[in-house]
Amino acid sequence: MAKVKGTKSLAENRKAWHDYFVEETLEAGIALVGTEVKSIRNGRANLKDSYGDIKNGEVFIRNMHVSPYDFGNIFNVDPLRERKLLLHKSEIRRLIGYTSQDGYTLVPLSLYLKDGKVKVALGVCKGKKNYDKRDAMLEKAHKRDIEREFKERMR
Repeated sequence: MAKVKGTKSLAENRKAWHDYFVEETLEAGIALVGTEVKSIRNGRANLKDSYGDIKNGEVFIRNMHVSPYDFGNIFNVDPLRERKLLLHKSEIRRLIGYTSQDGYTLVPLSLYLKDGKVKVALGVCKGKKNYDKRDAMLEKAHKRDIEREFKERMR
């Protein structure tokens, strides 16, 4: 089989961009078992309430739901099991430094294929307050109005 080049988005965590300020993003591999890759390629993964956790010098994703593969039979595993992320030791140390600060957490932002391998975009995030969310929505609305005005004047 020919090696596939390029990237293809499989799942996005849009709620993360609404609920958090994303300070930094990292690309990480993910250790998958059995038929999880086939299920993820079919778009059956959900990152909505998932988060990253560092335990014993290793990074894990928790609450990432990967639906069982329809034709998997006995090879399917628990849909909500924790999955290990594959990162270099220096990257893990940097993440430990971030998460030791108050208010920072690790949030998976997207799942995608890169050269045939499943990768995770992991964000170092700080939570937004309600007034921050309102400000962001207001700013988005103003930007949309300005774009609309600009388009009308160009006609």
